[in-house]
Amino acid sequence: MASPAQRVSRVANQAYRQSKRAITGSPWWQHLPEDFPEWQDEFELNGVAKLMVAGTKQIDNVIRTSLATMAGLLAIPTTLRPKQVAIDREQRAFYEEFARNGDADAFYQRPKRGVSMRRQKSNYLQYRPNIGHIDLLSFDSAFEAVNPALREHYSSYERNATAWAEHWQHDDKPRPTIIVIHGFTADPYWLNSRFLAMPWFYEQGYDVLMVTLPFHGKRQGKFSPFSGHGYFSHGFCHMNETVAHAIHDIRVFMDYLEDQGVPQMGVTGISLGGYTSALLACVEDRLAFCIPNVPVVSIIDIMLEWFPTGPIVRTGLKLAGMSITDARAAVAVQSALSYPTKLPRDRLMLIAGAGDRLAPPKHTHLLWEHWQRCRLHWFPGNHLMHLDQGRYLKAMRNFLQHIGFAVGASANASVETTSTAHK
Repeated sequence: MASPAQRVSRVANQAYRQSKRAITGSPWWQHLPEDFPEWQDEFELNGVAKLMVAGTKQIDNVIRTSLATMAGLLAIPTTLRPKQVAIDREQRAFYEEFARNGDADAFYQRPKRGVSMRRQKSNYLQYRPNIGHIDLLSFDSAFEAVNPALREHYSSYERNATAWAEHWQHDDKPRPTIIVIHGFTADPYWLNSRFLAMPWFYEQGYDVLMVTLPFHGKRQGKFSPFSGHGYFSHGFCHMNETVAHAIHDIRVFMDYLEDQGVPQMGVTGISLGGYTSALLACVEDRLAFCIPNVPVVSIIDIMLEWFPTGPIVRTGLKLAGMSITDARAAVAVQSALSYPTKLPRDRLMLIAGAGDRLAPPKHTHLLWEHWQRCRLHWFPGNHLMHLDQGRYLKAMRNFLQHIGFAVGASANASVETTSTAHK
């Protein structure tokens, strides 16, 4: 019998043609075929859905090339410079051991409680609720690089040491709260609130917390060429520490919400935010749910699939004497595929675009298999054009109500898509 998510989807999960299981053993990075980046995603579709997927897929190819060119020119070359490659080669075993042990708690240790949280009003609100208020939260992050060899270098990025989030609250009492994690370069709160329909969820009765990832927005360096540049421009080991920093700071925000009396918390994230939210579900049993949206699961394979980053990365790996398997192992500590999730299967849900070519469907399929075939909703759009968004918003609402993450009668309101790009 089809799940509620599948019943409202124009693209059924059974339409995905990739029948063989990609990962057949452990550890995953040794058993994922080296040609995985070349695997094609195909769906057996017809009618309107086929036209929608075909059209948006071509648009994504253009966008992907533009983003890959920006990353290929301004970020990846510094990651692959000889000095940086030498550091990564020397320190790689430190991270691979954590991933091989499969214990996320060992690497992602719980932050200390009692962090002083600053609250201020924001003058740049895209959404002004009729009921409640919005605060801009910040704190001085106590995160230290897990690897002692990288602590001095990592701590030199001073602006990155302040964590930021926007908090939407109803005035009557702490409500069940949806934590939102943005994608690569896509940190503006106004963008994420609109793109992910957060005003609609807020009007259902939920509170919302939108966090800013390290090296994005106010956390990026003064001379950073674009938001998020520092995430991928300092080597694989630095990237591992950046992801650990993200998880650390989100958990501090969770501590704050808990101290404020928030009864339940769940997380959703898009793209890089989906990657991060899936990892958070491996370390946080306080989450009521996890809903990655168009997620990535293997950063290396995404880099290899995009053009022109693919040829650049392959050349860099060849010069460093590293195979694709070696590169996957170097960053496996930050992938949800390396760990069991803390959440039961019925509290996990995936959302993905059948025409997505930035985070291709095969990545969602890997996570779906790893998560024991949890709920999965395909929409007939790409990474940025979420066609039929109203359908997956209904699926998300039904899912939250089904697991008891509900906030009263207002949850029966009709879905309104908040952006014409999603219609």
